Amino acid sequence: MGQWEIFLSPYKQAVDELKVKLKGMRSQFGIVNANSPIEFVTGRVKPLASIYDKTLEKGLAFEPSKRLGDELGDIAGLRIMCQFVDDISTVTELIRQRKDMRVVEERDYITHNKPSGYRSYHMIVEYPVETIQGKKVVLAEIQIRTLAMNFWASIEHSLNYKYKGMFPEEIKNRLQSAAEAAFRLDEEMSSIRSEIQEAQAYFSEYKEASNPNLLSEKERDTQ
Repeated sequence: MGQWEIFLSPYKQAVDELKVKLKGMRSQFGIVNANSPIEFVTGRVKPLASIYDKTLEKGLAFEPSKRLGDELGDIAGLRIMCQFVDDISTVTELIRQRKDMRVVEERDYITHNKPSGYRSYHMIVEYPVETIQGKKVVLAEIQIRTLAMNFWASIEHSLNYKYKGMFPEEIKNRLQSAAEAAFRLDEEMSSIRSEIQEAQAYFSEYKEASNPNLLSEKERDTQ
């Protein structure tokens, strides 16, 4: 096993465990028939190429080391998607209250969005994993955003790779306009939140009644 594989192993374990726990939070709302603030959860370990780019940016040696793990808080990354902007504060508070991880940093790019238009809420947590060498505490970044914010961020991320961060002025302006349009969409959806959730609950009941042999979304999440 290579040194990088050994170094990244606890981060992969952290991502796997945190995905289960965060999805578990979602399913618990379903069990008590409450609307979940979590739509879905994804996770990944940062690829070596991205780690290399970050080391250049921060002036760090590209080698598996404790310092690298301490300096890069997003080697392990989780993303929580929410339907509504207000759900984000609910999720952040749930994470703050947990005893199995400790929040060490928070960055609010929703209230204070980046000049590019990027919006998301970032939390860096310390999370302990049990390995055959004993307990190892690693940092993990949890990004919490709406579906509309995530769509914009995914497009911007792809364009960023194409233009290496140097966007043509027209593209830059269009991205900023699109970010504002996405946020207005979030605000509009929030204004009719109760009607949306009532319709979703009705549709779920109708779907389950029409297809009794199909597993419900709540049941699939617990498997």
